[in-house]
This record gives sequence, C-alpha cells and structure tokens, in this order.
Amino acid sequence: MSLTPPAASLTATHSPAVPPSSSSSKPPKTARGRPTDDPDTRWSKTLSYILRHGAAKEGLKLRDDGFVRVEELMKRPKLKGCDMATLERIVKDNAKQRFSMRPEPTGENGTEELWIRANQGHSIKVEQLELKKVEKAEDVPLMVHGTYYRLWPAIEKEGLKVMTRNHIHCAVGLTGETGVISGMRANCDLFIYLDVPKLLADGIPIYTSTNNVVLTAGVDGVVAPQYFAKVVRKNGDVLVPAPKSA
Repeated sequence: MSLTPPAASLTATHSPAVPPSSSSSKPPKTARGRPTDDPDTRWSKTLSYILRHGAAKEGLKLRDDGFVRVEELMKRPKLKGCDMATLERIVKDNAKQRFSMRPEPTGENGTEELWIRANQGHSIKVEQLELKKVEKAEDVPLMVHGTYYRLWPAIEKEGLKVMTRNHIHCAVGLTGETGVISGMRANCDLFIYLDVPKLLADGIPIYTSTNNVVLTAGVDGVVAPQYFAKVVRKNGDVLVPAPKSA
C-alpha cells in the first residue's frame, strides 16, 4: 500500500428522503466558527463538530463505521438553513476531504438513502472507521506531525499525546506539498518527523485514513520522544537531533 492522493469523496444525487431546498440561509448563531467566516466555512466546521465530536449531544447515533443518515443530520438545529446543494458542495470541494457521503439501500423496500461521515478526527469512539493498517515502513516514507513551538517544552519531555482525539494526526509531508491533503493546520510552526520503522518495530500501530492522514494512538495515547526522528521549526532551526555544540 503506497500513499497516493485519494479519489474525491463520493457525492450522491439527491435522495427522495432528503428533498433539496431552494438555497441555504445564513448559518444560525449556534453554528460553529466565527461570525466573520464565510457561510460554507461555518457549515463545514459545524459538520466536523457534529460528525467527529458532538453526535450524541445532537441526538444522533453514528454507526460503527461512523456514518449517519443525512436526513437525520440535516434536522439538527445547528444546520438549520443548510440545503442539500450546500452539503454536497462542501463534501465535494472540501480541500482536506474531511467527509464521505454515499447512497445505501437502507430505506423502506430497499430505497436509497444518503449517509455521511467524517473520514477521521473523531473524539467519539468509532469502531469500524475505514483505516488501513500500515504493515511496512516504505508504505509511509514520511510521517510528520505539525504543532506549535510554544508547546515544544512539554512535548520534548512528555511526547505527543492524543489529547481529546482517538489518534495523533500526522501528514505525509508539509502543507502545500504534492499529495498532502490533510494532517496538520496550515499555521503550524513546528514539525515533528516520526521514526516509522522504529514505531512499527516496537509494535505501535500506524494507520492511514481515506483522506491520506497518517494516524497512531502510540502507547496508551502517547508517542514518546524516543520516536522523534527529526524536529524542525518553520524558520529552519533543527531541534532534534540536537545541534552539536561549537
């Protein structure tokens, strides 16, 4: 398995169970994001929140593979005013390919219904998310976690932690490089390159998601500093290996 840019998320045609409305309204005050964000950004952030973290609070039950009926999702108050055309556009055009949407014959008499999920980034437990286990180091030639230099003193001592998520998220390269869709924020200023052969040799599982993010839970939610192959600041300063004294 080599890491190549994945195909775009499958976007289905309108389901009879979810008729499209004429146009999206302005996102409600309860939608995620800043009031100054454009509407699509706020809708996307709201989708991410519900599908990754807040399904139970929103009264939704995710399947073991992370999918939920679009019909039920669109009834959530935080998505009031979002129409199907907007939802389909967000799924199709999201730069980081955060979502997958597909029809399934789960309706009455086998009629098709639309289902949607977040591809990764969950803090809620998802048992059967479509993650591919990495078996060989050459399948992931680069595994880099983006973070912030202000956090380095703690990371240097304690390692990387999953925090509120199920995995530590890494990319196959730096933002803007070919094939790098997701895995880190664009404003990161510290890059921690992990030693993939050493992780695998020590039995620490590594996975890839459908949108090319590399994931690991480490050991008990931590990747220890001994697995840091290289740590570099955005300005080029190398922190690991430690620079030699003059």
